[in-house]
Amino acid sequence: MKTVKVNVVTPDGPVYEADVEMVSARAQSGELGILPGHIPMVAPLQVGAVRLKNGSNTELVAVSGGFLEVRPDQVTILAQSAETAEHIDIHRAQEAKRRAEERLQAKQDQVDFKRAELALKRAINRLNVTQNKY
Repeated sequence: MKTVKVNVVTPDGPVYEADVEMVSARAQSGELGILPGHIPMVAPLQVGAVRLKNGSNTELVAVSGGFLEVRPDQVTILAQSAETAEHIDIHRAQEAKRRAEERLQAKQDQVDFKRAELALKRAINRLNVTQNKY
């Protein structure tokens, strides 16, 4: 079966590189499914999991937004942060989730709710990726 080369890159360096049969990601405009030969495009990504399918195997990469660039033979994802399931520190993600929930429940004037909500989304996304919930 045909494949497309996928690169997931953060400011800290490359996170994932492989040839896959299909890429699925959550863009700002909705869910995207990319196969080899897809038309060129650029799309902003939401916090979510990028699903990389190769045969019956599906790998997940947690991304915290960024951009997806598609060319017929290559998909590049530029993200502020990205982690494969095996590199996610579950304890750290659970603690981040707990802290974000506390900030949201505090209802104090000095709490930045938008920032706390985003932190909660990122933590939940990381935990879901470790548990293959996508």
